[in-house]
Amino acid sequence: MITIKSPREFAKMEVAGEVVAEVLASVAEAARPGVALLELDDLAQRIIRGRGCVPSFLGYRGAAPTPYPGCLCLSPNDVIVHGIPTATKLRNGDILSIDAGAIFEGLHGDAALTIPIGTVTSQTEALLQATQRALYAGISRVQPGARVGDIAAAVQAVGDASSLGIVVGYGGHGIGRQMHEEPHISNFGLAGRGHKLRTGMAICIEPMFNSGLPDTRVDPDGWTVRTVDGSLSAHFEHTVALTPDGVVVTTLAKDEKLPDLVGLLANG
Repeated sequence: MITIKSPREFAKMEVAGEVVAEVLASVAEAARPGVALLELDDLAQRIIRGRGCVPSFLGYRGAAPTPYPGCLCLSPNDVIVHGIPTATKLRNGDILSIDAGAIFEGLHGDAALTIPIGTVTSQTEALLQATQRALYAGISRVQPGARVGDIAAAVQAVGDASSLGIVVGYGGHGIGRQMHEEPHISNFGLAGRGHKLRTGMAICIEPMFNSGLPDTRVDPDGWTVRTVDGSLSAHFEHTVALTPDGVVVTTLAKDEKLPDLVGLLANG
């Protein structure tokens, strides 16, 4: 079911989004060689609860047999999404996808980014840059009257141009009082197809690109999603709200500058 939010609900989503942005910035700064994933998860939980929010992911019940055990999804290297925080320590040359969610007074914010740990190859940097660029391309299509297929096609165009594996079976979603709502936002598809966007909706756009094959497999824990060929994977995400005052990226970091989205739309 697609839900329509009131201005009051959007205001709460903006608070949740600010907290998510703070978590991502703080965890990204703390993530370095020798740091354990559980340390990063503990840091995120302190920030979320310290700001009067509740972690969205902790205890979440999806298709896995057990509730999700972490505050963050921390997905290194060949893990695409839903990586569980463990005592594993980061190493130089790793990449790490950080996915965070927070609830403020019943409303969610959700965002992700992928960062290099220490020094990585130029090919790895290109993977990260292309995936983030695909996120911005998707955001550029968000406006009342657009279709979710417009977003999907914009994301796919970046992945195809970069010869990357576009992950099948996982993607973006509606968001509000539930972390996952309708509609599903695919990372590939045809423009002009799918649900029509309208004022009052909020969605998460989240490209996931692999450096190799697009195929996935799930670990026995029921959560961790990996590339089948061991190739690296990157993941970027923002929560985007279609408010009465215009399109707002509620999870934008204070120092994050969106590119010229009008230019992206014109040239896409």
